[in-house]
Amino acid sequence: MEPILFYLLMINLITLFVWGYDKKMAKKNGNRISEIRLLWLIFLGGLLGGIVGMLLFRHKISKRSFLLKFFTVGILQLIVLRFILRILWN
Repeated sequence: MEPILFYLLMINLITLFVWGYDKKMAKKNGNRISEIRLLWLIFLGGLLGGIVGMLLFRHKISKRSFLLKFFTVGILQLIVLRFILRILWN
């Protein structure tokens, strides 16, 4: 179980960092992280990091189309995680 927890910790920290970086680039009109890459981070296990990043950096909160995609991908990620954990525990 420890490798899964380590993975989830790391992917959430990476997601949080990427959210902060994207917000910084948005303020500077720099090169942004694409929405699809942000959503992939969520799908790969970074749901909590994404939520914290949205709240901490106030980033992507007012964009309703992104929020719909975010929570759809987040629900899919939780379903996949439950499936993986069920396989590992049996």
